[in-house]
Amino acid sequence: MPEPTTENHPQRMQNAALVLADGSVFFGYGVGAEGMALGEICFNTSMTGYQEILTDPSYTGQIITFTFPHIGNTGVNAEDIESAKPQAAGIILRADITNPSNYRSEQHFNDWLRKHNITGICGLDTRALTQHIRKAGAQNAAIVFSTKGAPDIEAACAAVKTHPGMEGQELALRVTCGKAYAWSEGQWQQGAGSREQGAEKSSTPCSLLPAAHHVIALDFGAKYNILRCLVDVGCKVTVVPATTSAADILAYKPDGIFLSNGPGDPAATGKYALPTIRTLLAENIPIFGICLGHQLLALALGCETEKMQQGHRGANHPVYDIQTDKVEITSQNHGFMVKKASLPASVIKTHTSLFDNTNEGIRLEGKPVFSVQHHPEASPGPRDSFYLFERFVAMMEAAHA
Repeated sequence: MPEPTTENHPQRMQNAALVLADGSVFFGYGVGAEGMALGEICFNTSMTGYQEILTDPSYTGQIITFTFPHIGNTGVNAEDIESAKPQAAGIILRADITNPSNYRSEQHFNDWLRKHNITGICGLDTRALTQHIRKAGAQNAAIVFSTKGAPDIEAACAAVKTHPGMEGQELALRVTCGKAYAWSEGQWQQGAGSREQGAEKSSTPCSLLPAAHHVIALDFGAKYNILRCLVDVGCKVTVVPATTSAADILAYKPDGIFLSNGPGDPAATGKYALPTIRTLLAENIPIFGICLGHQLLALALGCETEKMQQGHRGANHPVYDIQTDKVEITSQNHGFMVKKASLPASVIKTHTSLFDNTNEGIRLEGKPVFSVQHHPEASPGPRDSFYLFERFVAMMEAAHA
């Protein structure tokens, strides 16, 4: 393991450390709030969108290593968020937080981290750390940061040993909504912000359409931009808690069901979610799932899931759409996957990763039911996969033809 770097802070004493479950220790400089952050360590290769990444509920219980070195350059604002607050357990940076240089910035990134009690570390070799995670696999870690003395490595080691692993953890209940609510906000547009449904349409590709289809979004940790995309393609969206029964969902008389992204082990969430999904499948209502929603749908259809070596997290993942014979660059964030060999004959593979050939999408033969592992809503990331929301709408229209 290469020695930790100090080149960015030649006049400062190192006041923070990163301790991994395998005993590796990296020293650096604290950012954000003093204290200890515990979680599963991972890395994200995105070059933009650190605020969206940190507020993605799918990162609950994880410490994020940013491989892009310049974090903080766009500051933070109240619009570029994917949930009400940061969800990640901690952050790891190569360089110190960059001062904001963007007209939309409302606050310094480090002040935002302190406000939300997020502990981080900078000034270490994130390239070496990322290579270590790729080889050794995902594991628990702790960040300790104190301005009152040297970081307490022994306390961090003890905390890491007792911290539960991600396998078997049910985390969706931590981030799901407390009660049902209506969502009417569309995607952000330059000069217009995030417009409400019913606003005058613009000439951009993301124009809001009138609400024509009532979609019930089952919230396992839904990103806001997924809900915005549904609004943009003409859906009236009602978000309901993860534990909502099939009977309560059907009482809304929905045109479509959406299964959201979220954190944790899908098998653990499936203990209460699978009976609901299976009942909904029997109703022949169009169903669309993303990320954890994809995994839960797969489990409900008889597939199996498993933990990945280091997961997929970034905005540059190539995915092959078998149905259209096209390659799209996608945004991804997941540490579990659907086993390719476990798909029953009635479940058709629709997308595959060109990084490692893992499953990226399925559909149910003979029914308007499909899901993808990647994130077509982006935020951050490319918009190559936005057509999937339009495909969902086409299925609802066909069901009412």
